[in-house]
Amino acid sequence: MCCFGVGYDVVWSDTPLARDLGIRLPIVQAPMAGGPSTPHLAAAVSAAGGLGSIAGAMLAPDQLRAAITAVRSLTGAPFAVNLFAPQPPPRTDRVAEWSTLTGVPLAERPPPPSFDDQLDVIVSERVPVFSFTFGIPPLAGVDAVILGTATTVAEAVALEEAGVTAVVAQGFEAGGHRGTFDRPVDRSLIGTLALVPQIVDAVSVPVIASGGIMDGRGIAAAFMLGAQGVQLGTAFLRCPEAGTTDAHRRAVGQETTVTRVLTGRHARAVRTPLVDRLESSTVDPPDYPLPRYLTPEPPMLVGQAGALSRDLPAADLVATLASETTILLP
Repeated sequence: MCCFGVGYDVVWSDTPLARDLGIRLPIVQAPMAGGPSTPHLAAAVSAAGGLGSIAGAMLAPDQLRAAITAVRSLTGAPFAVNLFAPQPPPRTDRVAEWSTLTGVPLAERPPPPSFDDQLDVIVSERVPVFSFTFGIPPLAGVDAVILGTATTVAEAVALEEAGVTAVVAQGFEAGGHRGTFDRPVDRSLIGTLALVPQIVDAVSVPVIASGGIMDGRGIAAAFMLGAQGVQLGTAFLRCPEAGTTDAHRRAVGQETTVTRVLTGRHARAVRTPLVDRLESSTVDPPDYPLPRYLTPEPPMLVGQAGALSRDLPAADLVATLASETTILLP
């Protein structure tokens, strides 16, 4: 049995995926754009043996470079940078009507970051791991371990054909945006328990299970389904290193729903009175990401198992997750 000096066996963690990533524990901190993901959170998870992630999708190139520099100043361990695959330009024809509905006035905002410019930063900074969601971006010239998100078997197969190192299988339970890209979202709402083994059987690359995993029980279950790693987001929302707002922290564990009204793209978030009001209207939200800028409160993206979250420093949470898993997978 293998042990790395923290008091528990980690045989279950010695997977090809962990070796590809250069990490001791195949536990990935999900990238959570819009505030919760911070360089300190990513660095703490990576230093504890997992894989921390920078949520780079909403960052301008200079901000992205600064976040990478910050993580590297805190740890020499591998980490990931996540981007959203390029999306069509949003139409603006429904913006004025939505602004009237939400009560948030129209305002000038800087143009969204260019994906090509963001990718240039990733390439020039030679980040260890590049992860993406919302589709399949151009991957030529990316010298990194590559993780792509799938919500269906067909998406996983397409990702493998595109050359990813591993597939993140995102179950219906997961908080945040749905990564669906090959069909309407309502035809891709598959639970983690059903999705992971189907993807494992359909591709030859490692699979990372994501969605509803909060403790060692969930990690052990994912490994029993054939996953070689897990990705957790909601579990890290209450860590002190996370940039989660106080209101968001208090809301972890409340009822959630998959909705378009907060950002223009389907995402699992806390069901608030605002969400109910916007969903009950007859107004169709503008295209992603415009509703985010026309909402009086920031989206509180949370998974279905938030009630199992713990208020722990990130390193302690990673160690606890590993210890709990080892008890179940000796």
